Amino acid sequence: MIPEVYEAFIAAGVSRDKAFSAENLATKADIQRIDKELLLLKWMVGFNLAFTMAILWKIFF
Repeated sequence: MIPEVYEAFIAAGVSRDKAFSAENLATKADIQRIDKELLLLKWMVGFNLAFTMAILWKIFF
């Protein structure tokens, strides 16, 4: 474990046993799920930006 992370856990009041516990770590499946959610959010923001720009273009030009 990275010493800075361990020290942050201890400073936050986590017991030493739980600071070394593997259940606090993200699994590969967790990271893949987050990547999929971020990809969806990127598409949503891009679509929203394009749609907003199209409306503004139609209004002002």
